[in-house]
Amino acid sequence: MINKRLLIKNLLAHNDENSFYDKKRKISIGQKEGKAKFLKHICALSNSNPKNNSYIVIGVEDEDSQIIGVDFFDDSKIQNLINAYLSNPPIVQYENIPFPHLSEDKVVGLVTIRAINQITSLRKNIWKYYGGSVFFRDGSMSMPKVFDIEIKDVNSEIVAAIEKHAQNNIQHTLDGVFDFMKMRKDYNPQYNIFKEYFVVCWAGQKKNVKDEIFYSRVDIELINEQVRLFYSTFDEVSIALDEDSFKIIEYVNLGLQNSNKYYQLEETIISFEDNVTYTIETKLLFQPPQYDKKALHHIYNANNAILEKLKKGISLNKNEKQDIKNLPATYLICYLNLFHEAIDKLHEARPYLKTYSDEAYMLYKESIRILRKVKYS
Repeated sequence: MINKRLLIKNLLAHNDENSFYDKKRKISIGQKEGKAKFLKHICALSNSNPKNNSYIVIGVEDEDSQIIGVDFFDDSKIQNLINAYLSNPPIVQYENIPFPHLSEDKVVGLVTIRAINQITSLRKNIWKYYGGSVFFRDGSMSMPKVFDIEIKDVNSEIVAAIEKHAQNNIQHTLDGVFDFMKMRKDYNPQYNIFKEYFVVCWAGQKKNVKDEIFYSRVDIELINEQVRLFYSTFDEVSIALDEDSFKIIEYVNLGLQNSNKYYQLEETIISFEDNVTYTIETKLLFQPPQYDKKALHHIYNANNAILEKLKKGISLNKNEKQDIKNLPATYLICYLNLFHEAIDKLHEARPYLKTYSDEAYMLYKESIRILRKVKYS
């Protein structure tokens, strides 16, 4: 089993960007340009490596490979995005890898691309790239090319050697457990062993609601691979486990005019097998709340008025300072109630919320995360 933290270190230490490896400071697949560039790199790496894995490491400075980290990215539907835009799509996995020197809310993103030994191309137009375009890696660049010869496999031995040097061992596993227990000691850290091999550490702030137990600030890591499986700051989750699986149901708190309710968002089941493998299956459970259209029009217009004030640099009054905390979620609710233009307003608000306060920007990112899950389901 590959220790993903060691794999990233090996990639950064011994290889500059090339035909099987790329590094990024960040990606932004919520925007059309960022999505198009991400798809281009996936396409190019898949075509350049027909018989071995390719990798994109995210959260790294380009010039000196310094690890700076990115936000936890829990888009379990990323394969749906790949399938929607690419013909002969590769198998793509996005994993969140914690590093000890990063703050607890930061990780390094690792994208693993496994080609299917067929030419991958864009299925349809996106941004400035045309449907039917084919990309290959030319050194560290992803370039459009016309191909008329068989793709050559030149990287299998190199990639195999890198992955071999990243194999896990008992010391790395024990160090990972101790690091987790120390870092999350304020939130009742626990560990469970599955199939006599897999070690899962988890922690969360316990909360009793009537007859149910919920956890907030939940952190779940598969120590064998140094992969963060789940991380949440705002949401509350329920957790259930048996000898073969670990199940998480994630809830989101949504509502209007301080009348909020918890809604099930997504179920994640991590299943452990006897042959030293595991699978992660996710299922969207979300049923968006529906509201009276007249009431939503009033709230939507109030949001627009606040946004205009932010754009013009006008100070907010006391009520508006409270309402701005609800602005991302209410724009999301409006969109889910078929106010199609509300999503454009939400994206438009991003830089102003980021400038206004850290809390407002975090709430914006939470709404975008929910939207992304719903959209690619």
